[in-house]
Amino acid sequence: MDVLELIPHLLSISREAGKAIMAVYQRADVQVQHKDDQSPVTEADVAAHDLIKANLQRLTPDIPLLSEEQQLPEAEQRQRWQRYWLIDPLDGTREFLKRNDEFTVNIALIDAGRPVLGVVHVPVSGSTYVGAPGVAGSPALCAYKQTRQGKQHPLSVRPILGYKALTQLGSRHHQDTLDSWVTERLEKLAPVTLTTMGSSLKLCLIAEGLADVYVRGKPTSEWDTAAAQAVLEAAGGRLMDFHFEALRYNQRSHLTNPSFIAVGDTQRPWQDILAGITGQHPDHQHRQ
Repeated sequence: MDVLELIPHLLSISREAGKAIMAVYQRADVQVQHKDDQSPVTEADVAAHDLIKANLQRLTPDIPLLSEEQQLPEAEQRQRWQRYWLIDPLDGTREFLKRNDEFTVNIALIDAGRPVLGVVHVPVSGSTYVGAPGVAGSPALCAYKQTRQGKQHPLSVRPILGYKALTQLGSRHHQDTLDSWVTERLEKLAPVTLTTMGSSLKLCLIAEGLADVYVRGKPTSEWDTAAAQAVLEAAGGRLMDFHFEALRYNQRSHLTNPSFIAVGDTQRPWQDILAGITGQHPDHQHRQ
């Protein structure tokens, strides 16, 4: 089954996972536990994980699966995988608990370290972002947003034109001095509006042409970004580390991403605009 043939199945699976999440979200009592790193996990995370895992194993029994909500295999084992599913069943659990609607279901197919297909479903709105970047150097296979009613709208990043105001995105829970540093650099191009939000929606907004740049210095995990990276790249954008190389997956002994930069307009000289960024975040080097 090729990448495009998988998409209808992933749309259905992500929607069903979204319904399972919403069934919990609409209740007054949500039980919360905490992992070893103190990040929260709810019954909605587990329900979505179980549903996605069962459906993907039926759909592609030969493709292994890596999910935030499962015991992780040893690095030696997983690094032998050429192709695998990378899943965050409920990205934005803190947003879910705060009931601000900014959470998603993320499903990505990784091949040779690259996300070749990504689906990001937004349970509250019922919309789903889909991206298949295709082989490096070739045109994207598809990039669109599908509404709850099934209408598809093409996704395309927007160019930075003249002195038109820029939209910089930031994390709702992890703002730091890096955001201010980036804003100062962007203001040399045009006026800047900083908007904060949770989950992988930030990358999807750039893919949709509604924002321009997002820089993240604080830690994230590979399942947080993979699906949205596929969407962003398919729409014409890039997700890069602080050395301006595309983020890759399953390359290290751990599953923590390096600090990263997401941009829409790839024609801008980002290495010049953000020159010196590697010195702006003390944790950057040890997460490489």
